[in-house]
Amino acid sequence: MRVIGLTGSIASGKSAVAKMLEEKGANLLDADLLAREVVEPDQPAWQEIVDWLGESILRPDRQIDRARLADLVFNDRQMLEKLNKIVHPRVSSRFVFLSEKIKEKDPDAVIVYDVPLLIEAGLQGYVDLVLLAYVPREVQLARLQSRDGLSRAGAELRLKAQMPLEEKKNYADVIIDNSGTLAETSHQVDQFWKEFILSGRGC
Repeated sequence: MRVIGLTGSIASGKSAVAKMLEEKGANLLDADLLAREVVEPDQPAWQEIVDWLGESILRPDRQIDRARLADLVFNDRQMLEKLNKIVHPRVSSRFVFLSEKIKEKDPDAVIVYDVPLLIEAGLQGYVDLVLLAYVPREVQLARLQSRDGLSRAGAELRLKAQMPLEEKKNYADVIIDNSGTLAETSHQVDQFWKEFILSGRGC
């Protein structure tokens, strides 16, 4: 079994790369989806968050109000760190469990672990190779403004809250440059798959 750690940042095209790899036969495990699973009502992480922030953080269906939670932690580093300490270990445990299930079915499986905060959370030890979806900062800003209807100042604020992609390049084993067309990205993904997966190099 080989595990590719796919990371990037907001508006870097990571989801497009993940889809392309999945179409090639990789098993996709999405950290954001796993994070939603571990905070389902009455799960341990859910209970910790409710004990910490109170029941006002819940929607009428007892699900955590993710928008409200994001508003609370977005500009408060200490609160964000506490939330991460509650959620991240459970997500990692869930990833290990699901990986083992995949390995049982197919010992030669390729898993793509899609983790926006792979580097920030120090999860490189869970993967065999770090694959970065990259775009230059100006392209990232323009795409973010267009996608989310943000002003430049609003987009800048979003980027400021994340590790810059230029810095993430220092941790990457392979970089997919997403600043061009989807066809150009697809070609790079094809090359990566041939060189690092089919040949076994780097994994």
